[in-house]
Amino acid sequence: MIAGSITPVFGAPLLLVQGEERVLVAADLHLGLEHELWLGGVSIPSQTEKILASLQGFLDEIKPDRLLLLGDIKHNVPRTSWQEKREVPEFLRRLCEQAIVEIVPGNHDSNLADMAPQGTQVHSSSGFVLDGVGYFHGHTWPNERVLRADCLVTAHLHPAIRLWDPLGRSSSRPVWARARFSSRAVQEHYGFESNSEIIISPAFNGLCGGLPLNEPVEEMRGPLLAMADWQRARLYLLDGTDLGTLEEIKSAQRKIKKGARFIAAVHDDTHKNEGDYL
Repeated sequence: MIAGSITPVFGAPLLLVQGEERVLVAADLHLGLEHELWLGGVSIPSQTEKILASLQGFLDEIKPDRLLLLGDIKHNVPRTSWQEKREVPEFLRRLCEQAIVEIVPGNHDSNLADMAPQGTQVHSSSGFVLDGVGYFHGHTWPNERVLRADCLVTAHLHPAIRLWDPLGRSSSRPVWARARFSSRAVQEHYGFESNSEIIISPAFNGLCGGLPLNEPVEEMRGPLLAMADWQRARLYLLDGTDLGTLEEIKSAQRKIKKGARFIAAVHDDTHKNEGDYL
């Protein structure tokens, strides 16, 4: 459990928030991403049906009171692709057959309100509060009511971690990130202090890639996320593994990289000596 009644779904980039209602949260679906890849010369089948089937399976299993799509449901901006026009309305319609669906728009969701079935509640991009939890996508400033919530759930970053092994090989894994705001930074923009906890969701669409938080980042995507105390943020893999704070992770990775460089140097010297012998 991350905080109170907010629990990640084991092995999945989904969050279950349990208050007076049970809310299943999914973010960064990026339906239609394949169209952008196609324009770049990479052709893969549409993943929309696969993403839909996955969400429907979790809805059947968990049976939440509502499904909250926390931004970037579609991918292409500023225009809507032919793929999105065909697939997104049907995708949302079929989800609405299983659950009450609510949407907080993200920066990729232009024209999404026109695609949503009747009865789907599309909130303001500044977010909303339900059962004491504030929700916003993360690309823009949330309203003050959201920021005053004890806990905020957001997305947008596609948080990940790059893991290195002693041989110098690396891989990127999606993570949950749990941090707190810097009171001083919030004070400068909003005029009041906030030490609220913020939980950043990984992308539901695995094709999106991620932003490795343990590597140098020029700037955090989104104004509010730059206000978080990232060095003391805790990161969790999708299987629930607590990786520790970002500061601890960076320290451990520096030691692993140092060991990898030592192994590489020994390997090079060994081959050099073998060459001299031959």
